[in-house]
Amino acid sequence: MRRIDAIGIGLGIFIIGGLAYLGFQVFGLDGQQAGIWSQVVLVIGLIGWLATYVLRAVGNNLTYHQQREDYEQAFFQKRLEELSPEELAKIQAEIEQEQQSH
Repeated sequence: MRRIDAIGIGLGIFIIGGLAYLGFQVFGLDGQQAGIWSQVVLVIGLIGWLATYVLRAVGNNLTYHQQREDYEQAFFQKRLEELSPEELAKIQAEIEQEQQSH
């Protein structure tokens, strides 16, 4: 994440909190109650974001893992394309022999 992205996210959250505060005041809450409820909304949002992050981390569904899998697939595909037909047939025969032995 770039520095400007982090600044933008922080500014966006600050604006959302301010809009929630103003929204609660429009619906009739006094300043203190509006502040409390806007903080509740932001904390619930933070907990929700954290929960999605934890679920993605536990399931290895993060961007890093996906990029690594894509790289490995591309690497093995390129290596496979570089093999001669004889080498490919030899590897295929080895795989079939190994499957029959199990």
